[in-house]
Amino acid sequence: MKLAVVGGGSTYTPELIDGFARLRDTLPISELVLIDPAAERLELIGGLARRIFAKQGHPGLITTTSDLDAGVADADAVLLQLRIGGQAARLQDETWPLECGCVGQETTGAGGLAKALRTVPVVLDIAERVRRSNPDAWIIDFTNPVGIVTRALLQAGHKTVGLCNVAIGFQRRFAAMLDLTPADIYLDHVGLNHLTWELGVRKGGPEGENLLPQLIAQHGDAIAGDLRLPRRVLDRLGVVPSYYLRYFYAHDEVVRELGTKPSRAAEVAAMEKELLGLYGDPALDEKPELLAKRGGAFYSEAAVDLAAALLGDGGSALQVVNTLNNGTLPFLPDDAVIEVQARVDRSGPTPLAVPRLDPLYAGLIANVTAYEDLALDAALRGGRERVFKALLAHPLVGQFELAEGLTDRLLAHNKEHLAWA
Repeated sequence: MKLAVVGGGSTYTPELIDGFARLRDTLPISELVLIDPAAERLELIGGLARRIFAKQGHPGLITTTSDLDAGVADADAVLLQLRIGGQAARLQDETWPLECGCVGQETTGAGGLAKALRTVPVVLDIAERVRRSNPDAWIIDFTNPVGIVTRALLQAGHKTVGLCNVAIGFQRRFAAMLDLTPADIYLDHVGLNHLTWELGVRKGGPEGENLLPQLIAQHGDAIAGDLRLPRRVLDRLGVVPSYYLRYFYAHDEVVRELGTKPSRAAEVAAMEKELLGLYGDPALDEKPELLAKRGGAFYSEAAVDLAAALLGDGGSALQVVNTLNNGTLPFLPDDAVIEVQARVDRSGPTPLAVPRLDPLYAGLIANVTAYEDLALDAALRGGRERVFKALLAHPLVGQFELAEGLTDRLLAHNKEHLAWA
């Protein structure tokens, strides 16, 4: 089995390598190719990756290349983990929206739109090159904003599944709180990428006992602390929102907070510099503890589970993924991309049925889906007016003058990445 990782020079990659090494019985990789134009970073990470495999006794071959076409040739699956513009672009995404009194974040709001505009054309080009050389390969998208990017790929006819680590993070956290194994925890996870709610936490599977009321009653303070939301939010809703919902439920508080502390991009850039120094140590043969602070917790386990289901011997698995709606949420179009539990096998994911949603959640999902429609249109066809309309439709913007100001700033800060700007 051959896997290729586009964006293999990311400081995330050792987390992925560690998972591939530990879970080799689940996903028996014979060859892993790390692909990245940043040759110096790629060499550091490739060396560490080989040492991790060697220490854990993994027999697979790890190679590195800056040649995308050569790297993806004959791959059974291609993982995408890109950041167009690097941390410098992320810093801008987190900064200029604050000038308009809006949240500055790389996947949500105006910053998320900027990232989508930069990313979608690049990802589509990569996917087309994968299809030309190997049309049967699965594309696993971990590139944010995952919902919009995955929808672009599916709309273009690619064999694609989107992946996020929010659900697996909740699963691991809740299992520890309930003194259960992660395999014992099934989440009623519903929504869009970075806009989800845990409507149930079930023991053993979809039909199992719902432990969510018990979880909130006994561990509500800890969960609320993780989410950085008041405990009363959990008590009144009776569900656990994704931590990305804080940008909606406490928007003004977040804006004030972001204006008084260093950006996450600056923190990550400093962390990446330190990580790359560690990766260059020829004695290092495991992922360093610092990597846990970088983000992407449990990404490797989620990626292994998904790839194993897509490339396995005919069995299936239940996993939270980003895939086509196809009637699962009846208030959305079939071609919307939703994030829900699905049964995954070699033919791809099939979403499980979802109970009728409370309008409190359905309304916001519908609103953000409409924004994503317009965001994808802007990413595919360009134009200031399309960018403006996407921003005007976003529930965190929604005002004419605000959308005008954000549009001007978005275009000014992203000219080098937008061919049409």
